[in-house]
Amino acid sequence: MADLKDRPIGATATLGKAGYPSIRSKTGGELQIVTGSSEPGFNPLDLLLASLAACMSMSARIAARELGLTRNFEGVEVAVSGDKAKDGPSRFVAFIVRMDFHGALDLEQQQAIAHRAEEICTVSNSLAVRPTLLIGNS
Repeated sequence: MADLKDRPIGATATLGKAGYPSIRSKTGGELQIVTGSSEPGFNPLDLLLASLAACMSMSARIAARELGLTRNFEGVEVAVSGDKAKDGPSRFVAFIVRMDFHGALDLEQQQAIAHRAEEICTVSNSLAVRPTLLIGNS
């Protein structure tokens, strides 16, 4: 993935007594969270899946360049879904990443790009890491 040394990363969620969280990135980006099944927008699970999709798409472009396939790589569409556990704790038990490549890439080239993209992608590499919880000013 791209070098983020100079880009501040992180997010803060603010939630009151009622309503939904508001999310703000360290760079000033903002979005509102929704939870209703018919409300347009993102819920926390959508954000996780969207992060994986975005990271894999950018990593695929990097992988195509590394593998010398930029001439045939015209783009990629990455769709990510997840299977939720039927028992506790609440979690995804699987992530399904579908990559549809555009351009003159054969199946072997597409597979090479996809596997390299997964190795590059910070989000896919981070999914197995448990968060460290800090309370208050600790």
